[in-house]
Amino acid sequence: MDRLTKTALSMCRYMEGDVKRINHFMKVHSFAKIIGEAEGLDARKQEILEAAAYVHDIGIKNSEIKYGSPSGHYQQIEGPGEAEKLLKKAGYDAEFIDRVKYLVSRHHKYVNIDGMDCQILIEADFIVNVFEDEIGTDTVRDIYNKIFKTGSGKEIMRCLYGAE
Repeated sequence: MDRLTKTALSMCRYMEGDVKRINHFMKVHSFAKIIGEAEGLDARKQEILEAAAYVHDIGIKNSEIKYGSPSGHYQQIEGPGEAEKLLKKAGYDAEFIDRVKYLVSRHHKYVNIDGMDCQILIEADFIVNVFEDEIGTDTVRDIYNKIFKTGSGKEIMRCLYGAE
């Protein structure tokens, strides 16, 4: 079994019983994979992106326990440590894990985006959140214009939501 499959299955066990959140990270992974491949990421950056997509919201459980809130701010505090534990068990090296932890800690911050892996993770998360959170047309347009930079991410937003 490859490391990404181990990561996905470990996240399913970590979020056991939480169908909504398991479906969320699976959908984010699918869009991140598609966008990353369409944008031509190299193999290592693509694997970092895909691993980050699986674990991006791993901090939500501890956020709810410690702070009584699933807020993105708290997820970004609680997520990196939990992601590290899971990724070590999957067999990733320290440099790989550090980048994924960074992405987990930044995926709700939409300024100073430093790398295509970060940009794509944010776009993939938005693509899924627009549907799951029933975000309105005006807000979708703003997200599309302010956040989306990749051609393939923009294309998916146009196909799904008619964004322009």
